[in-house]
Amino acid sequence: MDAEKPQIINDEEEDKLWIEFKKTRSPQLRDRLIRQYMPLVKYVAGKVSVGLPASMEFDDLVGFGQFGLLDAINKYDPEKNVKFKTYAVTRIRGAIFDEMRQLDWVPRSVRQKSREIEDTISELESKLGRTASDSEIAEQMNLTEEEYHQTIMKVSASSIISLNDVWNSGDDNDHLSIADTIESPSSLNPDVQIEREEIRKVIIQAINELPEKEKMVIVLYYHEDLTFKEIGQVLDVSESRISQLHTKANLRLRAKLTNFRKGII
Repeated sequence: MDAEKPQIINDEEEDKLWIEFKKTRSPQLRDRLIRQYMPLVKYVAGKVSVGLPASMEFDDLVGFGQFGLLDAINKYDPEKNVKFKTYAVTRIRGAIFDEMRQLDWVPRSVRQKSREIEDTISELESKLGRTASDSEIAEQMNLTEEEYHQTIMKVSASSIISLNDVWNSGDDNDHLSIADTIESPSSLNPDVQIEREEIRKVIIQAINELPEKEKMVIVLYYHEDLTFKEIGQVLDVSESRISQLHTKANLRLRAKLTNFRKGII
């Protein structure tokens, strides 16, 4: 389902509202902010819903996203040079993904195959010292390149892979998402600040090292906020092809972060 982009109040009114809410933490202002930004939840849910099974209701996604909106409202720091919409979209999307994972609707075989690809990329690139090609990954997995592409297609059709996962340290008690990196660092100790800055640098470098089309998909999806369909129109390829490129890019990025955590890079 495609959702219309929300109409947000002008910058001056928005800034005044956030400053007042930060000072007072007024429940009335919180309710006003929730009402103001609910269209943003529906917009993100509409983007996420594309390509999901029919069993995943749009209204359920909106409900999941509301948790992310409330979390974003409570944690947003208007003194940071980040617009609330930019901050909230990541929180809302992450909340939806988290709830969907808890439902565990993705087949175990797909999860295992996704992990196998990620582990293969991690091992290969630590040896090669560069980005591994599709043919090299396929050979390492004892697959033909066509079989590898078919596997990617299955993973992209069934799995939820996003940049919210890329920043997961692997420890259930130590999650590091894109949203976390743009929160005010005042509540973080210096060691955590340094680690997060290092991870940010690793991810930026990894994105720059992606094959050109994969990099464009990441930039257009996460930075320009385009849907897979819109990106397909820009790159003149099918929506399913964009989904595959998105999956491949994120598996590469997750592998890169795994190597960073192991001290390989």
